[in-house]
Amino acid sequence: MIQINLLPDVKLEYVKARRLKRTIVSICLLVSSVSVAVFVLTFISVVVVQKQHLSHLDEDIASQTKELESMPDIAKILTIQNQLNSLPALHKDKPVASRIFTYVQQLAPGEASISTLTVNFDEQTMEITGSAVNLAGVNKFADTLKFTVFTTEAEGDGAKGNSAFSDVALSQFGLGSASGTKGKTASYTIKLKYAPEIFSSESNVKLTIPNKVTTRSQTEKPQNVFDAPAAVEGGDQ
Repeated sequence: MIQINLLPDVKLEYVKARRLKRTIVSICLLVSSVSVAVFVLTFISVVVVQKQHLSHLDEDIASQTKELESMPDIAKILTIQNQLNSLPALHKDKPVASRIFTYVQQLAPGEASISTLTVNFDEQTMEITGSAVNLAGVNKFADTLKFTVFTTEAEGDGAKGNSAFSDVALSQFGLGSASGTKGKTASYTIKLKYAPEIFSSESNVKLTIPNKVTTRSQTEKPQNVFDAPAAVEGGDQ
């Protein structure tokens, strides 16, 4: 079979170009249609669907709020919940009162005994009442409190330490054996302020009692004020 091409080459190129043009235009129209459809769907979603969804959420919130408000004692329930949420912080800030027994065993000398110990954690004060063998034992106890220092676990054993008690004062003292204080001839009441760190739950604390004479008569012993009289050389009286 013999085919004869009667179209010139220019005509063939023109036909191919038109066919390619139609193809490109069709693809562009298809892409444009898809883009317009996506835009319309997005617009409908934002303007219509989301607004409707937000409206439903507002209605749900209003309905749930009315339901909660209609519950009996809702204010008490919320108050209890807030108090429960504050418990961890309160537990962290509360003083470790059990340390007082260890401190008393360390601080009280053998010459003195304690009958009453009152601790005010709000004002950070103590009041100690008891009896001793004599007033020297009372003074020794008071001076021991004044010179006691503490160090925290973070500071380590080599730290210098800070004063554990301040404003230590004998508010009352007297002689005479009280009932139940056999062998004790002096009574006392000591008031003081303590460093809040010694009862803090954030760190373990170690009290250090100085191994030295702490009585005022020794620590503040005055020097000689008057010199010895000079020797007077001979002479007739």
